[in-house]
Amino acid sequence: MGRPAEVYLFWWALERFLQDRLDEPDFQPPREDVTDRFETRGMPTLRALREHLRESGLCTVQGCTGSLAALGGEPVADKQAIDGWVGWTAILQRTAGIVDRFYL
Repeated sequence: MGRPAEVYLFWWALERFLQDRLDEPDFQPPREDVTDRFETRGMPTLRALREHLRESGLCTVQGCTGSLAALGGEPVADKQAIDGWVGWTAILQRTAGIVDRFYL
């Protein structure tokens, strides 16, 4: 839509991102019927979506430092993965008043 966007990764989304598990659907409990629909319909993988966002130049991906600590992880310096690390307070401040916020 040509508008800037910020993506904040928390908990399991952050874990999956840091483990580079972006190519296969991950439904828990396993859902073969849903997985098959993703493949049959040619739905993009998380990796493909991330690449599209990067190419647009309109999106940044931020990792939550609190979630990272809870996962026992270390911040990555790979600019292809995460643009920056922010805490929950900063996320709340940055998104205050934004009406088109989505949580997945």
